[in-house]
Amino acid sequence: MFIAFEGPDGSGKSTQLAHLAEHLRNAGHEVVAVREPGGTPAGELIRAILLGEGGDIALDPRADALLFNASRAQLVAEVIRPALARGAVVLADRFAASTLAYQGYGSGLPLVELRAMIAFATGGLTPDLTLLFDLPADAGLARKSGDGRTRFEEGFDTAFHERVAAGFRALAAEEPDHWHTFNAGEAPERLAHEVAGVVDAALTRRS
Repeated sequence: MFIAFEGPDGSGKSTQLAHLAEHLRNAGHEVVAVREPGGTPAGELIRAILLGEGGDIALDPRADALLFNASRAQLVAEVIRPALARGAVVLADRFAASTLAYQGYGSGLPLVELRAMIAFATGGLTPDLTLLFDLPADAGLARKSGDGRTRFEEGFDTAFHERVAAGFRALAAEEPDHWHTFNAGEAPERLAHEVAGVVDAALTRRS
């Protein structure tokens, strides 16, 4: 099963992914956790450019989209497809929906063009389940501070992040059978319990 964790910056999705990975491993599943951008040697080099690690760099939104999808293509080919083929549960800290939310809703690139780019990069692979951790943009940005802030938090204004958050909600509304939305403002322990329940039920339905 392929599960993507999505949400605006500071929504806590990475923390929840770690909790779910532990829960599933304790239940006997092989779990492969990946992150975007990154997850492969090539992807980590691209990540450094995209997130401004080692120095900020100006990128056009189209360049952003192409670089994210180059990293994604390598991750799918090198890690995700092989893991799924051997029966592992793959947990992705961001996937294609982030491109639509950030470069589409946030930066205003055409969604039709972005979807075509994503389909090419992934070979048509889509998550079986997408978990959205919904949080107001200002609340998420307030959680990020100091060295934890990336190029997107430093270089994009609150209005951009509000468009991104709204974009995630719109994407979830388009596919209610494949998305599950959580209130990311809840206590992390309670949220982890809710996430585990949703995923356990999904796995049971597939067995």
